[in-house]
Amino acid sequence: MTTPAYLRLRQVCLVSPQLEPCVASLQAIFGLAPCFRDPGVGVFGLENALFAFGESFLEIVSPTRDGTAAGRFLDRSGGIGGYMLIFDCDDPRTRRQRAEALGFRVAYTIDHPGAYGIQLHPRDCRAAILEFDHTDGGEALDGPYYPAGENWQVWRRPEQVRGLALAEVETPDPADLARHWSALMAVQAKPAADGSQTLPLDFGSVRLVSAAPGTPERISALRVQVGDPAAVLAAAVQQACPVERGRFMLAGVWFEPVAGVDKP
Repeated sequence: MTTPAYLRLRQVCLVSPQLEPCVASLQAIFGLAPCFRDPGVGVFGLENALFAFGESFLEIVSPTRDGTAAGRFLDRSGGIGGYMLIFDCDDPRTRRQRAEALGFRVAYTIDHPGAYGIQLHPRDCRAAILEFDHTDGGEALDGPYYPAGENWQVWRRPEQVRGLALAEVETPDPADLARHWSALMAVQAKPAADGSQTLPLDFGSVRLVSAAPGTPERISALRVQVGDPAAVLAAAVQQACPVERGRFMLAGVWFEPVAGVDKP
């Protein structure tokens, strides 16, 4: 049987100078515990924690030594903006061929029994590192997902957090970045009257929004479907997070909690 083609925004990675304070704040705000901590990221001079947001994932990484790519990102960005967008797909090897034909360099290859993926060079990607992965048996959203370890499903709390619906990316030229990413992803961007561009995917979406000239391109906000948005915002206040216009800032990005029962 042929596997249907799919491209999903499955995981977003943020960088924090210190891991545990950020993890504690996320636990207090969303009522979740990490589903996995990957010892394998130690080879990159990192430690991490992964949270299951429904069938989506939020990852926090933190440098454990000098000279890491994540540390350079913090220095360069001043700690503002997200680090990576990670896409679950049926065909990462085909996507690698497409990326290389378009001039994107592969910075790292993930090749483990039952899992394959590629990370593209951040300078070629522009606003964030882009990664395309596939896990054997991961066609079902509640199936295996290599980056989350085993038994990640038991850590979901859908009554509290139902999904990561949208990643918002700031850029002075949304149409230009949309063309750049649309060619890579083989999806058609949808423009809106406000100048934003949305990349519709089979799960979740990416929206490119206008920023002032000279603003660095970056992941600026995440929309999270939750059971009680008001309770999430109140918990963010208790954690001393900046809160405004129905959203709060943590680990360099704005989180917008919204009510919702649909899949992202």
